[in-house]
Amino acid sequence: METLKLIGHIRSTLHELKDCPLQENEGAPGASIMIDSEYIDAVSGLKAGAKILILTWLHKGDRSILKTKPRNNPKASLTGVFATRSPDRPNPIGLHVAEILSINNNVISVSNLEVLDGTPVIDIKPVI
Repeated sequence: METLKLIGHIRSTLHELKDCPLQENEGAPGASIMIDSEYIDAVSGLKAGAKILILTWLHKGDRSILKTKPRNNPKASLTGVFATRSPDRPNPIGLHVAEILSINNNVISVSNLEVLDGTPVIDIKPVI
C-alpha cells in the first residue's frame, strides 16, 4: 500500500476542539488552505467563487472509537462512526464543502471551514 501524501495544511482561527462547530454551515469561520510548494501546480484551474471538496486528516481524532453519540448528544444512542460525521474513526478523514474566496500563490482562502488550525490537507476536488 502506498503512503498518504499531505498536500498542505489549514490556517484557521479555531484552535481547540471545543470551539469547532459540528458542520461548516453551523457558524464555521473562513480559513486558508496553505498548499505545499511541491503541489502549487495542482492549484491551476481553481477559481474564486467555485465550490470545492476539501479532504483533511483530522489529526486530533481518536482512531480507536467505533461508536459515538451523534452530535455529541448525551441522550442519543450509541451509533457506529460510519453512520456519523464524527472525527473519531479508524481513518479520520474529514470531508468539507467550501467556496473559494480567493487564491494567492499557494494560499486558497475559503468560506466556512470547521477544522482546527494546523489540520493536514490530503486532497481538494471540485464540486461537480
